[in-house]
Amino acid sequence: MKLCRFNSNQLGVVQGDEIVDVSRALDVIPVVRYPLPVSDPMILHFDEVRARINQLLPSAPRLPLAEATLLSPIASPGKLVAAPVNYRKHLEEARADAQIHHNNQLAEIQRVGLFLKANSSLVGAGNGVELRHAGRRNDHEIELAVVIGRTGSRIAREDAWNHIVGYCIGLDMTARGPEERSLRKSSDTYSVLGPWMVTADELTDPTQLDFWLTVNGEVRQRANTRDLILGIAELIEFASSFYTLHAGDVLFTGTPEGVGPVQPGDVIEAYIEGIGTMQVDVRAG
Repeated sequence: MKLCRFNSNQLGVVQGDEIVDVSRALDVIPVVRYPLPVSDPMILHFDEVRARINQLLPSAPRLPLAEATLLSPIASPGKLVAAPVNYRKHLEEARADAQIHHNNQLAEIQRVGLFLKANSSLVGAGNGVELRHAGRRNDHEIELAVVIGRTGSRIAREDAWNHIVGYCIGLDMTARGPEERSLRKSSDTYSVLGPWMVTADELTDPTQLDFWLTVNGEVRQRANTRDLILGIAELIEFASSFYTLHAGDVLFTGTPEGVGPVQPGDVIEAYIEGIGTMQVDVRAG
C-alpha cells in the first residue's frame, strides 16, 4: 500500500495515477489531550487505521494524483534520525572536497555515530525546498528513509525488520559550512519526505534498491542500497542502543557519492526502486 498525506492534511492511498481519499480512516485514532504522545498518532494506531482504510477503499472518492499537493506522509514524527557518510564513495568524496568538509572531521559512521535533524525541517515533495542561506553552497542528498512502526529500545538487528512500518524517499538537504552538521541540515524544508510511504509488506527487500537523483534532468547521484556501510537493520540496532525509537520516527539511512549544489529555480527529481519518483522545486528563501 502507498499512503500519502495531501492538500489539507487528507489521507490517501495512491493507486496508479489516482489518489483514493480515505481520510475518514483517521477517525479511529483516539482523541488525546495534553501532554501529547511522543509517537505519530497515525503510525501508533496503524493497524486500526489500515483496517478502516480497507473498508473504505471500494467506495471512497478519487482525484487525479497530478492535481494534489503531496505533504510529508508522516505528520508528527518524534524525531528524525540521520546517518552521515554511510556510503564508502561518499566518504571519500567528502574528504577530498574542501567545500564539503570545511575542515570538519570526517570519520567512518561507526566512529562518528548518528545525528538528529529538527522536526521543523520536515516537508513533503509538494512543499519544495526553500534555501535558507543562499550565499552558501546548498547540496542535495538522496536517501532511503525508514519509518519506525513500533516502539523499541536496544533492538537487536535480527528483530529490526519487525519495527519497520514503511519506506519513503528522503532528501537530506545540507548547507555547507563550519557549523555542526545537525544545525546545517535542520533549516526549514531541509528534510523532504515522500512522495508517499510504501508499507513494509509491499517493499519486501529494501536491501537491494536502485535509486538516483537528477537536477534539471542531469544525473547527479546513482547507487543501490546494497552499498550501505551500515545496513538498515544495523542502523536500527545502533540508534536504539542510545535512545528509544518510537512509532513514526524516521531514519534517513545515508547518501551516496554525487552530492552537489542546487540553486533557486532548480528542479530535483528523486527515484527509489519500489517507491517511485518525487519532484521537488527549489526556491529562494
